[in-house]
This record gives sequence, C-alpha cells and structure tokens, in this order.
Amino acid sequence: MSWVMTDLSSATLANHLPDKRQVAVSFSRAATTYDGVAELQRAVGHELIARLPPHLTPGRWLDLGCGTGYFSRVLGQHFAQSQGLALDIAQGMLSYARPLGGAQHFIAGDAESLPLQDNSCDLIFSSLALQWCADFNAVLSEAHRVLKPGGVLAFASLCVGTLGELRDSWRAVDGQVHVNRFRELETYQQVCAHSDLQVLGLQIQPHVLHYPQVRQLTHELKALGAHNLNPGRPEGLTSRARIQRLVGAYEQYRQPLGLPATYQVIYGILEKTR
Repeated sequence: MSWVMTDLSSATLANHLPDKRQVAVSFSRAATTYDGVAELQRAVGHELIARLPPHLTPGRWLDLGCGTGYFSRVLGQHFAQSQGLALDIAQGMLSYARPLGGAQHFIAGDAESLPLQDNSCDLIFSSLALQWCADFNAVLSEAHRVLKPGGVLAFASLCVGTLGELRDSWRAVDGQVHVNRFRELETYQQVCAHSDLQVLGLQIQPHVLHYPQVRQLTHELKALGAHNLNPGRPEGLTSRARIQRLVGAYEQYRQPLGLPATYQVIYGILEKTR
C-alpha cells in the first residue's frame, strides 16, 4: 500500500523522477480502471479547455499524454472540423483509447522527443501528463518545433505540494518516500520564461478532493496507475500496523467533507510567435 503522488523537493528532481518506462507500464495496467476514478483528471482537463484562447480554431490538434482518450474525444467534439492526433507513452492506454475514437491517429511517443514533423500542429493540449517528464526544457523545445507559427501549447501539470497531507502523514509513520516528486512552481515559471514560446498565462490553482477514509484515496491512486513510482521507493507490502499509523496520522486533516487530498495544479498557455 505504498502508493501516492507528491514531492520531496530538496533533491535534484531529474535524478528522482520516476523512470518513464515504469510510468508507461503502470498506466498501461490502469487503462481499464482509470476513467472510473478520474474525477480530478476530468475537472482539470475541462478547466484547461476553458482557458484556451477563445478564437482558437486549430486545423490539427495533438492530445499529448492522451491516456484513455477522454479528452481526445472532448477535443474531437469541440473542434469538429479539425484533425486530431492522440499520443501517449503507454501502449495499454493507446489500445484502450483507439477503438473509442476522437482522434484520427493514435501514436506511441514521448513528449521529450515527439515523432511529429516540424510546424505540423496548431494546438498541443496536455492535461496531467508532463509531470512525468524529467526534461521540461525538452518538452517546450519539442512543442515549439511541432507547433505552427501562432500555435498554442496548453498544459496542466502538478507542482510541489500535491498530496501534501498524505506525504506528511507517511513521514510521521516512517520518514520514507511514499510519494512521487513534482517540480516547483518557480521551475515551471523559469523554464517557460526562457523558452522560445511566449507565455500567455501561467497560474497555479489548488484542487481539493475529499474521501471518507484513507483507503479510498490510496485505492483511487492505484486504479489511476499513479501510485508511488519513485526510484528508491519502499519495496514490498506495507504492514497492517503501519497502515493503522498512517490512518491515525491522516486523521488530523479531517474536515466536515472528509479527508482532504490537495493537488497543486499549474495551468500554462504558451504561444509560438516565431
């Protein structure tokens, strides 16, 4: 039961992010259970769509980190006259998404090295995927290469502080890393500012979900494929006694709506001007 997503930001992040091969395997396994527990993912993706420039009419869009294709289908309806591409590193997700449609093409690939031609897309949409990429500079460089002039990169990702309640509860139990690490807001700001893309908007917004008990949260994270993938993570099963201590430690955060789980989400809208 050593699941979870959040940060321990003091270490060098690039050396401590999950191996993308493990990420791909984990999310592939979760393909059939993902949509049933993806409340946060749907809320964030719809918020990202609402932040798109109002007069954007892409001829071709890319759903980068498409997962089950939920937002490929939403984008396909939103931009009905456009051609859609859906890309993910997890083959299992692509196999699940492809029969459901939404995009014309489903492609296996990596955001840090896109298998797409230069100047080929008008919109790159990426919701809750780029936090798994160790080299965010490469992500923005590839987005700049693939976008047409005037094209837009719209992304939502996770920052330091995500699932802080669970992180701190585990720390009280054994002091070990049971959670995935994410970038600081300042890192996103600096990398975006120094990229070849113009920043139209970059804002952090917390999303808080509530659960009756800790087990509902940890079950959801496992069903999403978003359990602990950190290098050096604790191995093996977690004892009943440690779980009971975790439950006790988390109770200090209980609110009238239940146990909170806070996600620090950064929304970015960037444009290729040249």
